[in-house]
Amino acid sequence: MSPLHKSILLLAATYCLYSCETARPHGGKTAILIVLSEQRAVLTQGGERIAETSISTGREGHSTPTGNFHVIRKDIAHRSSIYGEYVDEEGRTVMTNVDVRKNPKPPNSHYLGASMPYFLEFSPGYGLHEGNRPGYPASHGCVRLSSRMAKQFYGASQIGTPVTIRP
Repeated sequence: MSPLHKSILLLAATYCLYSCETARPHGGKTAILIVLSEQRAVLTQGGERIAETSISTGREGHSTPTGNFHVIRKDIAHRSSIYGEYVDEEGRTVMTNVDVRKNPKPPNSHYLGASMPYFLEFSPGYGLHEGNRPGYPASHGCVRLSSRMAKQFYGASQIGTPVTIRP
């Protein structure tokens, strides 16, 4: 076999490894299930559970919506447009736990949205992302996952992945 043919076969095998449906560890369609009463998230592929984890969802007054959704956007380095902090020119915090709709900006500061890595938006303003999980509902409505699990859910999902949220 010529070097050119070997290179083409190697390239084709590499492509299939990273993009062919059959190369997935468990194959089949990916789906996400969130159970609010249990503060648990489940990732499935082909109907088989491949990951399950504890989460933190919306606290009182900031409930996480229930129902059937789909991933509508992925953003690996998302920042909140509503919640965060005001910082000065050197990046020092001037005011924390800011809601830009309620807290006016102090002089000589600017808004810095809360970091929400591995963001999987399933409804406008709501998503799954890496964040603090104190063991009870504590978010503004999003679903918080550990860093490791946020990366796994993000990597396994694509635009259109079903997200079911049960009470």
